[in-house]
Amino acid sequence: MDFGLVLQTDPPASQVVSLMKRGERNGFRYGWTFDSAVLWQEPFVIYSQILANTERMHIGPMVTNPGTRTWEVTASTFATLNDMYGNRTVCGIGRGDSAMRVAGRAPNTLARLGEAIDVIRDLAEGREAEVDGKPLRIPWIRDGKLPVWMAAYGPKALALAGRKADGFILQLADPYLTEWMIKSVRQAAVDAGRDPDAITICVAAPAYVSEDVAHARDQCRWFGGMVGNHVADLVSRYGEHSGMVPEELTEYVKARQGYDYSHHGRTGNPSADFVPDEIVDRFCLLGPAEAHIEKLRALRDLGVDQFAVYDMHDAKEATIDAYGQHVIPALRA
Repeated sequence: MDFGLVLQTDPPASQVVSLMKRGERNGFRYGWTFDSAVLWQEPFVIYSQILANTERMHIGPMVTNPGTRTWEVTASTFATLNDMYGNRTVCGIGRGDSAMRVAGRAPNTLARLGEAIDVIRDLAEGREAEVDGKPLRIPWIRDGKLPVWMAAYGPKALALAGRKADGFILQLADPYLTEWMIKSVRQAAVDAGRDPDAITICVAAPAYVSEDVAHARDQCRWFGGMVGNHVADLVSRYGEHSGMVPEELTEYVKARQGYDYSHHGRTGNPSADFVPDEIVDRFCLLGPAEAHIEKLRALRDLGVDQFAVYDMHDAKEATIDAYGQHVIPALRA
C-alpha cells in the first residue's frame, strides 16, 4: 500500500513545503493539496517548490475541477512541472465543490467532467484534443505522462470514474462503503471494456494517532461535515431512500442545517456539529497506531492501493512521524 499526505495550502507556503518534506522522509510517496483558490493559496505555485525540495514524491490536487482554469492551462501547468521534475504529478479531479461554490458558481456537470478528463490527459501527454470545438495540441511536450484520478461518491460519478479515470479517489475510510464503491467503479470499467485492476484505488481520510480517541474525534469531526456536503447533493438528486446510494452513507445528514465554506476542512467547523461520533469513527482513522494498522489492512484487502492522510488538525507533525515509524512499515512489510 502506498501512502499520501493531504494538506491545505494555508500560508505560509514554506510550512506546506516543510510538511511535505517531512512526509517524504517518513515514507509518504504522494503529496496532495486542496485546490480552492479563494479559500487557500494557489497550489500549483507551491507544487513547484514541493517538487524541488523532494526527490521521489508525486504531487497533485485533491482535487482540481474543469471550471476554475481552462483545460489547456491545466494541462500545460502539469506538463511544465513534469518537464521540470520528471513526470511526478497526478491530476486529481472532481466536479468542483468549494472552488466553484465559493466563487458563486455551480459545480460542473458529470458530462463536462468526463470530457475534461480526456482532454486534459491528452493535452498533457502531447496528443491532440478538441477544445471548444477546435483541435489543439501543445507542441513542446515530449514524453509527457499524466495519470488522472477522479473523486466520486454517487452512482453516476462512480460509473464515470470506471469508464474514464486512471484512478478513483474516495474521500472516506469506511470499509463497507469502500467495498461498495470500489465494486461500482470496477464494474463500470468492465462494462466499458477496460481492465478494472488497472484503476488505482485511493482512499483519503483524516488520521489521528492517539490514545485519546475523544480528542481525536473532535479534531476530525470536520470531515463528516465536508463529506456530508457531498452526500446532501446525492440525497437531493436521488432521494433519501432511492436505493441508488447506500443508506449507510446518507442517513447521518438528516440533521444537517447547511454548510459554511469559510470553515471548510478545518477543525472546529460549526457546520459539522450534526456529525455523530459513529460517523467520525467510521470515516476516519483514530486511536493508537495498532488501530490504524488494523483498519488499513482491511482496506488493503478490499483493493485499496493508497491511503492518503488528511493531516488537518493539531498534531500534523506527530501524525506524519507516527505513520513513518509504525503504520507505513507495517503495511509495507
